[in-house]
Amino acid sequence: MTSSTAAEPNRRDFLYIATGAVGAVGAAAVAWPLISQMNPDASTIAAGAPIEVDLTPIADGQVIKVFWRGKPIFINHRTAKQIKEAQDVNLALLPDPQPDSERVKKGHEQWQVLIAICTHLGCIPLAHQGEYDGYFCPCHGSVYDTSGRIRQGPAPLNLALPPYEFLSDTKIKIG
Repeated sequence: MTSSTAAEPNRRDFLYIATGAVGAVGAAAVAWPLISQMNPDASTIAAGAPIEVDLTPIADGQVIKVFWRGKPIFINHRTAKQIKEAQDVNLALLPDPQPDSERVKKGHEQWQVLIAICTHLGCIPLAHQGEYDGYFCPCHGSVYDTSGRIRQGPAPLNLALPPYEFLSDTKIKIG
């Protein structure tokens, strides 16, 4: 006859522990995908993430288009002539008066960064078009200058400015 005491483990104790461990692993295996599917997918995360743009390859007078949060962004490397023309505008003649100095970052006046969506009906304007060598919306005829200010046409407001900052003289972060 064998006697067992409460301090000694037996087969039944082992089965209880093993069953509990397998149940815990199974519960975790079921819960993991349920919790994981609640996270946003990579494209959603990337769509709202800030982007960095290297300005080095952009020549004087060139406008490039990048995308941030699904919106087209114009980055214009303005020439000295374009900067002077934008600064010398009589603000009283503008439908949405705003000085050029408020539309660029101080010390980086040669770089104009705009959301390339017409403020009339959301079309995408063309760069280096129109009477002011700025932007022209061919859909309804809105004309913007090199500072993105509305000069003619049905658009009520200037082209919007995205949130951006200079990380260095040759790199910006949008968003």
